[in-house]
Amino acid sequence: MTTPGVLQIVVFFLVVVALTKPMGLFLTQVYEGRRTFLHPVLRWLEALIYKLCGIREDEEQKWTQYSFALILFSVVGVVLAYVLQRAQGHLPLNPQNFGTPVMTPDLAFNTAVSFVTNTNWQSYSGESTVSYLIQMAALTVQNFLSGAAGIAVAVALTRGFARQQVKTIGNFWVDLTRGVVYVLLPLSIVGALFLCSQGVIQNLKPNVVVQTLEGAQQVIPMGPVASQESIKMVGTNGGGFFGANSAHPFENPTPLTNFVQLVMIFLIPAGLTYLFGRMVKDTRQGWAIFATMSLLFLIGVAITYPAEQAGNPILTKLGLDSTSGNMEGKEVRFGVSASSLFAVVTTDASCGAVNAMHDSLTPLGGLVPLFNIETGEVIFGGVGAGLYGMLLFAIVAVFIAGLMVGRTPEYIGKKIEQKEVKMAMLALIATAASILIFSGISSVVDFSKTGYWNPPGAGTANLTNSGPHGFAEILYAFSSGAGNNGSAFGGINTNTPWYNLTMGLDMLIGRFLFIIPLLAVAGSLAAKKRVATTSGTFPTHGPLFVGLLAGTVVIVGALTYFPALALGPIVEHFLMYSGKLFAAVVGSLPIWS
Repeated sequence: MTTPGVLQIVVFFLVVVALTKPMGLFLTQVYEGRRTFLHPVLRWLEALIYKLCGIREDEEQKWTQYSFALILFSVVGVVLAYVLQRAQGHLPLNPQNFGTPVMTPDLAFNTAVSFVTNTNWQSYSGESTVSYLIQMAALTVQNFLSGAAGIAVAVALTRGFARQQVKTIGNFWVDLTRGVVYVLLPLSIVGALFLCSQGVIQNLKPNVVVQTLEGAQQVIPMGPVASQESIKMVGTNGGGFFGANSAHPFENPTPLTNFVQLVMIFLIPAGLTYLFGRMVKDTRQGWAIFATMSLLFLIGVAITYPAEQAGNPILTKLGLDSTSGNMEGKEVRFGVSASSLFAVVTTDASCGAVNAMHDSLTPLGGLVPLFNIETGEVIFGGVGAGLYGMLLFAIVAVFIAGLMVGRTPEYIGKKIEQKEVKMAMLALIATAASILIFSGISSVVDFSKTGYWNPPGAGTANLTNSGPHGFAEILYAFSSGAGNNGSAFGGINTNTPWYNLTMGLDMLIGRFLFIIPLLAVAGSLAAKKRVATTSGTFPTHGPLFVGLLAGTVVIVGALTYFPALALGPIVEHFLMYSGKLFAAVVGSLPIWS
């Protein structure tokens, strides 16, 4: 590791710490319905939305009504996004004349589900597939709405802990509106203006064809990039305007924009931890959650950065390596330290944006992002998703502590009983089952060789790498889908009916079979009476709880996914040090070739 690289990581973390409290205070004001400094400017817009949509601001919902509203809203979003994509050839703002054939039914379904679930998995290259209108009206709009929905769920679960003996947890439509109007929209406008000032493009021009110095022709893509880039980061969405995502100079031109984008990713997730402490009337609880997330984040960076800086030992033996470390798949303007930090942050935060190709990371460097996703994206996590995911693990952690001492577990003054634990386990099991079952089928079956069903390019036929790295590509894809992350080991081609459909289902399971049980927990907790703290109450605001909670996240993840990880990046790491690599392959080959 280098001194500048370490300083960059330290400065980034200190900036996040400094912004956590002010961001949390602002979020608390927004979701408690109190006046903020933005109300004189934006209150009219909030009131107009309520009036046009028939929303009663003072009316609250039970957890079942809240869940139904969320599901209904998401279904409508999927349908609208799908229809717009399929009709793009007949719609305006399409200077490249992208037609319907490039957006096939299975790809349109996958993309619609992806953006509505805040995953932003992209089986296509944006600049060669999707028109400007679809980028804005379908994809960017869903970046706002899916992010606001995630924050709404986190706030609803927080109300469950904060309230007592009530049947309601808020109003989904009000929470959604406030999230868009007061949080995501202002931050995105400021972020887009900053990115434009640094060279990120924002226009509706057709692609520009220029002649290079060598006499060849080069196509330079255009489009409304800055507006999508900003909400992509602030809303932890991750879907890039270009296929290269944040490695593209038109999305992320300088080290300064790279640093600011990293801060944008963690800004709301970190602030929500302070909101939690404020709403439950004990800020120590929020800082304990923040400390747990920070500990896991720093451990991830401490593994990834040295692994990438060390590079490939085989190349070192051949005398081909240098002090620059593993630069394969990385941008020279960012280097190893900024690329390693970005890989950890984007997979901690369920963002999925990338400024380097994760498929080119060393085995240990790739293991950390993969494991980050498989924890359920709770290490800061997506906007809302990180907080409600970590609270799920907090329920499991205090349950374990209760078993140790023989007491009914308590958390934030609420008894954690059978229903809460069952719902937490349902969320964990559903996500893990989706990842492992789909990965297992896809890694051993090449459906193109069967006589009864022949979806083109299914299973192992889509891999460009053999051995454990090829398996890791499949495992990463379904982990990214269920974790609503969206980043990828790019060596796998998922734009086929098999992967588009199975990953679409994978994303739906990861989003809604995680959220719905937690909303049930919110409703159950809100109806309970707060119990008094006694000498036997396990304190949940100190270092002991932080250690227990972090250990619960790691141990649950390790027990669930270790066999799969052992077959992928772990064995690849040991094989690399024994002198064996896995080259790209052509055609359909077994994983273990």
